[in-house]
Amino acid sequence: MAVTQPSAALRPSAHPLANPGYGKRSAPDQTPRTGRDFAHLPTREASIATYIDRLADESDLSIKTLAKHLPYGQCALSTALNNLSVAGHLRRVRRPVTVDGCPRWVWHTFFSRTAHDDAWWNAFLAGETPVTERPVAAAARSTAYGVLARLGRIDARLTLSAGECAALEGEAAEWFARGAGEPQLVQALTAGLPERVAHAYAFVRARLLAKLPPRPEPQPPAPRYEVVCTACGEPGGDGGQLRGGLCGVCRGGRPALAAHEVRAHVGRLRAVLRSGTHTEEIEKGAGT
Repeated sequence: MAVTQPSAALRPSAHPLANPGYGKRSAPDQTPRTGRDFAHLPTREASIATYIDRLADESDLSIKTLAKHLPYGQCALSTALNNLSVAGHLRRVRRPVTVDGCPRWVWHTFFSRTAHDDAWWNAFLAGETPVTERPVAAAARSTAYGVLARLGRIDARLTLSAGECAALEGEAAEWFARGAGEPQLVQALTAGLPERVAHAYAFVRARLLAKLPPRPEPQPPAPRYEVVCTACGEPGGDGGQLRGGLCGVCRGGRPALAAHEVRAHVGRLRAVLRSGTHTEEIEKGAGT
């Protein structure tokens, strides 16, 4: 009740989008939406997470904008977003781009209704395959088995037993691993059949191997994001790894900045203001 009720009166459709290149990005490997996706969170965090989950990609997730559309102040929202980061639902990132020949930073907030641990986020943001994508391979194997089991209904000459389907499952799954779809596999196995198929298992296996599509060309590496602290917006220490999306200072794990570091940081902010750089670079800690 605490998850769904507070969000029911809110209207995500009225939420503004961020400037092009900024804002929300949906993370992969999310389970289908249910009424209890955030039941493990406190009431406030659950309400905010439910609202963000319903927003379209590229929605403005700055704290100021969220405060205009949610019944929470900026301090409460900042704390709640930190808690959502620690719970594994979001990460702040930035990447360099060039606009009209001028380099600049673009800021994103990746959000997932399915909580992930640090290892998953680190792999995903580094352009690697997160470990939770392994169930996809099992799903592909099940699909392969299903295609083989249906062959007999498509053409009786290709009827396979359960054991034969299981024995050929790996060869059929390789087609999906190489980017083939079900129609392509069925067409390859059933097109141009001889008048009589003496041994369906041997015939299907021979076609699976002979017509196996080539491996797909290597894809260009995914854009590598620089993860920043959800709370302060600074790229993190800890060897570049942020625990729960927070740096050591914001976790309270080590002393605050020294006085000269604070002065240097304030000086950089003043320089940004004087140069007229886009406000979203100034408010990066607020998270656009």
